Amino acid sequence: MDTIQKSCYRCLSVKPLFEFYKNKNMSDGHLNQCIPCTKKVESQRRADNVEHWRAHDRARSLLPHRIEKSVKLTKLWRQSDNRRMKCHNAVARALKRGLLFKLPCEKCGDEKSLAHHEDYDKPLDVVWLCQVCHMQRHKEIDNLKD
Repeated sequence: MDTIQKSCYRCLSVKPLFEFYKNKNMSDGHLNQCIPCTKKVESQRRADNVEHWRAHDRARSLLPHRIEKSVKLTKLWRQSDNRRMKCHNAVARALKRGLLFKLPCEKCGDEKSLAHHEDYDKPLDVVWLCQVCHMQRHKEIDNLKD
């Protein structure tokens, strides 16, 4: 069976149709740029106007179906590894008691930082990262697993 192929107008490479996002407005039902190119363009667009997209994302997160999904995902996250919650609670207690002090992000210096655990077996061994750097760190960890 032959797979249908299409050329990406950005990188000019010919790829199988499943490497293109679906788009009902296109004649063949798929976008005319491949998924990696689309992701690259969208990432740059978001980076060029960060505050606008953060406000947009905050507004979307308040939609009822997204709140419901977030609650379900949080429950699953908590159930998947109970060490996570124990660590988060230990950090909260240590901060309250003055045993641990919140620091700026270790990568960019942002004052709004979160405690990141590299190892859930060491509850108070944390790295302070802002939300953006924290997400980036988890992407790095996920890439190391692959």
